Amino acid sequence: MLFTYKALDTGGVLQEGSIDALSIDIAIASLQRRGFIITTIAPAGGGSIFSRNITFFDRVKVKDVVILSRQMATLFQAQVSALRVFRLLAAEMENASLQRKLEAVAEDLQGGSAISKALSKYPDVFSDFYVNMVRAGEESGKLDETFLYLADYLDRTYEIASKARNALIYPAFVVATFITVMVLMLTLVIPKISSVLTESGQEIPIYTKVVLVMSKAFTDYGFIVLIAAVVGAFLLWRYLKTPQGALALDRTKITVPGFKALYRKLYLSRISDNMNTMLISGIPMVRSLELTAAVVGNGVYKGILEGTVEAVKAGSSVSDALARYPEIPGIMIQMVKVGEETGELGNILRTLANFYRREVNNAVDTLVDLIEPVMVVGLGLGVAFLLASVLIPIYNISSAG
Repeated sequence: MLFTYKALDTGGVLQEGSIDALSIDIAIASLQRRGFIITTIAPAGGGSIFSRNITFFDRVKVKDVVILSRQMATLFQAQVSALRVFRLLAAEMENASLQRKLEAVAEDLQGGSAISKALSKYPDVFSDFYVNMVRAGEESGKLDETFLYLADYLDRTYEIASKARNALIYPAFVVATFITVMVLMLTLVIPKISSVLTESGQEIPIYTKVVLVMSKAFTDYGFIVLIAAVVGAFLLWRYLKTPQGALALDRTKITVPGFKALYRKLYLSRISDNMNTMLISGIPMVRSLELTAAVVGNGVYKGILEGTVEAVKAGSSVSDALARYPEIPGIMIQMVKVGEETGELGNILRTLANFYRREVNNAVDTLVDLIEPVMVVGLGLGVAFLLASVLIPIYNISSAG
């Protein structure tokens, strides 16, 4: 939340400005740490609607955080102080929302806060994974390497997720187009032909009767069908927002033929990459597993990792704990076991992450190559069935005449 203030600085000069904080108490505390004597402070937003900061279009994207992390890594390598780093980046930031958050982080740093603690106030931008990585970098004195790891990790994650998402756009478009064409045919074309077929007195094939019934349902009860579809979609959306529905969707992703290989490799790549990035930064195994569970993005694998955490706390090895779950492939279990025995688990996980990342890319490419012919054949069969159900009876009528 943005607050405007008027305050006297250490030299007795009146200062005016704004500060971004979670509450007015935090804003006051931050200003007082700077030595200001506050005269007035109030939430920003007065004036006309045109003078207010509109942040809807200033949503912080993953790419923004990737670029920010690389810039921070460069500045820390140049031995620039943390406070100076955030002030410089805030001044150059184009995204207004991220700029305000960086300015607030700089204020907290000036007041003596740690970087990780200051970043943790903005979980919509800096996840628990990100904050814990920064905390590990502070403890080890390797913030430049940490931000470089984070930038590389976020870049890889964004690339894989984008590629998997984009692979599904084309089939969704084709299916939507197919449904639209079928509905238009059933509501505009078939009703005009149905009267000819029924008045002919000829025996109508069963597949033609099915099409005519569907056409009548759309023309006579189209509004009811539309309402039912909207209500059904809304109820499905509400169900998927519940924990049970979200878990059911996550389980479907990794079990549906044709897509399960892609999604399984995607989540296994994410698990390996997360674990590798945190372990090489000095984060303990149990904490690494907990954070990976929080950011893996799938309820099934989240449950697996949470169960692994409990097993490791009870004295089990990671490989033995993972071996209890059929969703974890044998090659990953064996590689983790080798890493534990040799003390090179971080490097092993990096190898696994690279392997699954290549597998995801190959799976997406294969899926894209298969989708087009499958969709074309499916569309052709659907249109052929619709046309045959109409044209064959008309041909029979003309032949009989």
